[in-house]
Amino acid sequence: MNRLRWATTALPVAASLVLAAGAAPAFATDSYTIPVHQALPLTATSQGVENEAKCADIPSSQDGWHFVLPGNSTTFKKLTVTFEPGGQKVVTVFGPPSDKHAYVASEPGAKLTAASAEVEGGSVQWFNLSHTCPASVTPSGTPSRTPSKTPSGTPSSTASGTPSKTPSQSVSPSGSVTPGQSAGGTPSGAPSATASSPAPVTGDLAHTGSSLPVALVSALAVALVAAGGVLVVRRRRAQQ
Repeated sequence: MNRLRWATTALPVAASLVLAAGAAPAFATDSYTIPVHQALPLTATSQGVENEAKCADIPSSQDGWHFVLPGNSTTFKKLTVTFEPGGQKVVTVFGPPSDKHAYVASEPGAKLTAASAEVEGGSVQWFNLSHTCPASVTPSGTPSRTPSKTPSGTPSSTASGTPSKTPSQSVSPSGSVTPGQSAGGTPSGAPSATASSPAPVTGDLAHTGSSLPVALVSALAVALVAAGGVLVVRRRRAQQ
């Protein structure tokens, strides 16, 4: 009797545990991967893409992308997108208002080249790009214009103090500078760089201060020298 009671109570419990263990893997693998519905690549301003002013908390200096799942029973678990430039991005936080909405930011003008999502619940075949929010503000630090004029303080190509002409020079056949003209670079009125040659001596020699001509003085000197020589000769003969 006791064995029969044990069999009628223990066997149903064991069967329920086996069924629960077999069902557990089914619940654990209730997620699947789906692609984006739109044909890629796309930019935030591509033709056919709806634009709005704001995408959640994405700043206005970046392009915003809003993805959404169809129906009400499916939610995002992981969203993977690839931009050019920007590379691959993985999103695991979703909303608002619920986990069927996903937002991604990219550089202004970036191209979306790939997008896929891991989802759970329902049985959808794709997710949609709902709309984009193109960047409306230029990032700070980017110059808005290129200077179009040359600074006014740039010196002109020719200095204003450059002499307009080279001073002319007149050179005599002997190579000296003609009086009355300055050599190149010498201020006017300065002494000539080359001294003039002395004039050739002509006629009688200059007077020494007495009234006797120079020729007469020379003759007297010669006579005195001759007389002195005669006296010397006579004295030597007298001594002999």
